[in-house]
Amino acid sequence: MKKTGFASQCVHHFKDNETTRPHQLPIYATSSFEFETINEGIDIFSGTRQGHTYGRYGNPTIDAVAKKIAALEGYDLGKEVAGLFVSSGMAAISTLLLGLLDAGDKLLTQDNLYGGSTELLNKVLQKKGIEVIYANFQDLNLVEQILAKEEKIKVVYMETPANPTMACIDLEALAGLARKYDAVSAVDNTFCTPYLQQPLFWGLDYVIHSTTKFLNGHGSGISGAIVSPHFEDMKKKVWATMKLLGTTGNPFDAWLVNNGLKTLALRMEQHSVNATAVARFLEKHPKVAKVNSVALESHPNYALAQKQMKGPGGMMSFELKDGIEAGIRFMNKIEFCTLAPTLGDVDTLILHPASMSHRGVDKAIRQKIGITDGLVRISVGIETPEDIIGDIGQALDAV
Repeated sequence: MKKTGFASQCVHHFKDNETTRPHQLPIYATSSFEFETINEGIDIFSGTRQGHTYGRYGNPTIDAVAKKIAALEGYDLGKEVAGLFVSSGMAAISTLLLGLLDAGDKLLTQDNLYGGSTELLNKVLQKKGIEVIYANFQDLNLVEQILAKEEKIKVVYMETPANPTMACIDLEALAGLARKYDAVSAVDNTFCTPYLQQPLFWGLDYVIHSTTKFLNGHGSGISGAIVSPHFEDMKKKVWATMKLLGTTGNPFDAWLVNNGLKTLALRMEQHSVNATAVARFLEKHPKVAKVNSVALESHPNYALAQKQMKGPGGMMSFELKDGIEAGIRFMNKIEFCTLAPTLGDVDTLILHPASMSHRGVDKAIRQKIGITDGLVRISVGIETPEDIIGDIGQALDAV
C-alpha cells in the first residue's frame, strides 16, 4: 500500500480481509458500495450488470434474508419466487399496494382485517384516490358479484386466519376469482408463516409478512417482507416503490430474522401443540363464553383450516362471559404470561384488541366482525404448556 498520512489511515479500511467463508450471515453495515471503475457503476445503475449501489436499493444481508423467505414461501412450488425485505409489516402492505394501485383504481378486501391494515386503507389509500370496497370474504357469491360489477378492482387483499377472530377464508377460491376478473391477489400470511400455510401454492400472486412476528420469533426487531413469483412486476412496480418510499429494511433486523428462521419449523410445531392445549382448556372453562381457535373442531372454519394449513399455529382468542370488566380483571391477574401489543414471540403474549390493536376501528364495525369489548387475544408461546395453562387458569379463577 502506498504510504499515506496518519489521518488517512484512520479513515480508510484495509480491503480483502476475508480469507475463509464466514459460517454466519455477515451484517453489511454500510450505506453505500464502491465501484472499481466508473464503467462498473454505470453498468450496475443501468441494470446490465448485477451489483449493489446504495443501501436503500438493497444490501447483501437484506437480499440474503429476502431470498430465504421467498424460498420458504415457494417451497415445492416448482418455480422461482422473488422476495423483498422491508422496514415493517405495515411497510410491506403499503409498499405493495402503492406499487400496484393508481388513483382511480379500486381494492377489494375483507371486512375483518387487522386494525392497522384497515386504518391504512381508510386513512391513506382512500385519500390518494384509491377506493376500498369491503365485503364478507366467506361469501364467495358476494365476492364474485362485486368483482363482476366493479371493473376497476385491481387488487383483492386478504388475511387468513383473520386477526384476532381467527376466521378463515378460502385462498384457492378467492385467488381463482381474482384471476377470473383480471385482478391480482395478495394475502397477509403473518399468523401462519410458510411453515403452516403456503398461499402461493393456492394460486395467490403476492404474500406479505410482518417478519417482526413469528419469522423473527423473539421480539427483537421490526421488519416485513413481500414475496411473489411475478419477478417483473416485483422489480418494476414493487421494488421501485420501495426504493422511492424508502421502506427498505435494515441489515441488522434482517440478520435477526435470519437467526429466527433457523428454528422456525421447531417453533411453529410447539406453538401449535401449546395453542391446541390452551384452546381445549378454555373451551371447557365455565367462565369462557367462546373460543376462537382453528385447532378446535367447534371452529366454523375447521375443515377449511385443515385443508390449507399444516397446523393451527399459536394464535387464538376467547371471550369471557362477563364482558369487558371480566376481561380487564383477567388480564390484571396474569403473572406468568405477558401483556404486550404484539404476537409471535417465543413467550405467551396477551392483548385486548378493542383497546389496542383495533382501537382505530369503528366500534360498530368491530362488533359486527366479532371483535367485542370482552375479546382477549393470546399469542401462545413455546413454554411448558402446563405453565401457560396454569397462569390463565388462576387469572380466570380470580375473575
